[in-house]
Amino acid sequence: MSLVGTLNSGVSALNTFSQSIQVISNNIANVNTTGFKTSRAGYADGFSNLLQQAAPSVASGVGSNVPSVQIGTGVQLASVTANFSQGTLTSTGSNTDLGVSGNGFFRVRDTTNNIDYVSRSGDFRLDDQGYLVTSEGFRVQGLSDGAATYDATDVGGVLTYTKTTTAPVTVGDVKIDFNIAIGTGLTNSTGGTFTDAQVTASKPTMRSFTVDQLGNVVIGLSNGDAFVRGRVMLQNFNDPNALTKEGKNLFSGLEAAGPISGVNLTEATNSPGTNGLGRIEIGTLELSNVDLSQEFADMIVVQRSFQAGSRVITVSDSMLEEVINLKR
Repeated sequence: MSLVGTLNSGVSALNTFSQSIQVISNNIANVNTTGFKTSRAGYADGFSNLLQQAAPSVASGVGSNVPSVQIGTGVQLASVTANFSQGTLTSTGSNTDLGVSGNGFFRVRDTTNNIDYVSRSGDFRLDDQGYLVTSEGFRVQGLSDGAATYDATDVGGVLTYTKTTTAPVTVGDVKIDFNIAIGTGLTNSTGGTFTDAQVTASKPTMRSFTVDQLGNVVIGLSNGDAFVRGRVMLQNFNDPNALTKEGKNLFSGLEAAGPISGVNLTEATNSPGTNGLGRIEIGTLELSNVDLSQEFADMIVVQRSFQAGSRVITVSDSMLEEVINLKR
C-alpha cells in the first residue's frame, strides 16, 4: 500500500537526520581538540518506484514523448566528508609542539606493531630515549641520522675541538639527542698532552634544540656550535577524505588516500616547504577548525527536518487509521 511507503519515507528521514545529528554533535564535542577537522553530512534520495516508463515520440511531428512517472522512497546518508581547511595556530612556547602552516600531515609510526599513521596534531614530546613521539609513544618520521663528530687537539697548550658534520639522509624515527665519547664521535688527537678523561670532561654537550620552518631539527651545543640532527617530514594526499579516522587525532588508510609522490617518505618529495607542502611552526599547535556558529545553524536545520519527517509518519498513521475504520 502506498501509505506504507509514505511511512517508510518518514522513517528514512528520521534515520538519516539522526545520523546527521551525530556528525554535528561530534564536531561540537571536538571544538577544542588539537588538529581536529570538522565533518559534514551529505544526503541522497532513495530508490524510486517506476509507475510509468518514459518513451520517445512515435515519429517526428506526430504525437509526443511520454514522461516517466516515479515516486521516491525517502532519503539516505550519501557521505560524511571532512573539511581539511587550515585551523588557527596558537602559541604554546614548547619546542616539542609543532604546527603545520599549509598542506601536509605528520607521519608517525607505531613501532610496536609496525603501523604508520598521519596526523595534523603536533603535540609531541621527547621520550626517555630522545625520540620525538606522540602522547601514545608513536615516533615521528623524517630524516634521522645527522651527526657531529669532534677531534680534540692541542693548540698552544689549549684543548681545542674541531667539528665535522654529516647531513641527515636516512628516513626513520626522528631523534633529538647528542652523545659522543672517545671512539664514538670523539677522538683524542692531543698526542698525550691531554688524557681521555680530560677530553671527555670538556667535550661539547647538548644544550638546546629547535625545529625550523623547513623541518630541520637543529641541535645547539654547549660550545656554541650547532648542527642538523634530522628533519621532520610531511605527507600530503590526493584524496584526504579516503583516510580513516582512528581516534587520538590519527588517520590510517594512507595508500587508499593516494599519497602524493608515493607512500614512502623521501627527502626530495616530503620536506616541508617543498612540493606544495606547508611549513613547520615550532612552539605552536593547530586548533580545531570547527565553526560553532555554523554547527548550531546546521543543527537547527537538521532538527526541523527531523520534526518534518516525524510529522509525515503521524499524518500517514492518521490516514491508515481512516482506512482501517472504513469497515466496522
